[in-house]
Amino acid sequence: MAEGELDFWSFVELANRRLAEEFGFRHQLATEVLLTLNRASNIVTYDLEASVHRPRGHSWSGFRLLFVTWLAGPLEAKKAAELTGMSRAAVSNLAKTLVADGLLERTPGEHDGRSVLLSLSERGRAEMVEVFREHNEREHEWTSVLTEAEQRILVMLLDKLITNRDQFDVRGRN
Repeated sequence: MAEGELDFWSFVELANRRLAEEFGFRHQLATEVLLTLNRASNIVTYDLEASVHRPRGHSWSGFRLLFVTWLAGPLEAKKAAELTGMSRAAVSNLAKTLVADGLLERTPGEHDGRSVLLSLSERGRAEMVEVFREHNEREHEWTSVLTEAEQRILVMLLDKLITNRDQFDVRGRN
C-alpha cells in the first residue's frame, strides 16, 4: 500500500508490523488499544466541541469547567482542576474568561484566604441546562451505535484501565 493510501486502520496495521519486525517490540496489541482509545477520544471531543460548544462561543475546556462546577459546585479551584483533569493554572486562566463572560463567579474560600470558590452565575446555570440538552443529544447519537450492554461493558473496561493505573508509575495531573 502506498503511503498516501493509508487510513487510520491500515496505519495501525503498518505500525504494528514494523514495530514487531524491524524494531522487535512485543506489545503490538497494547499499541493498538491505546492508539484506538486516543483516536476515539480525539474524534468525539472534536465533534462535541465543533458541533455544540464552539458555535456558542465556548471551548471544550470551558465546557468541562462549567459542567463540573454546575453539577458539583461550588468548588475550590484545586478540586475543579482535579475533576476536570486540567492543571490549576489552566483552571485559573479559564475561570477569568468565564467570569468575564458572566457564566462563573469567584468568591474567596472559607478556609484559606488564598483559595477561591467557583460557582455558576444564574446566567451560567441557565446556559448549562440549555447547552447540556444539545450536548447530551449528541452524546446519545455517538453511543447509539452500541447496545446498552455494550455501553456498560465499555464503561467497565475503561474504568478498569483507569483504576488499575496505580500498578505502575503513572504521570498525570491526578
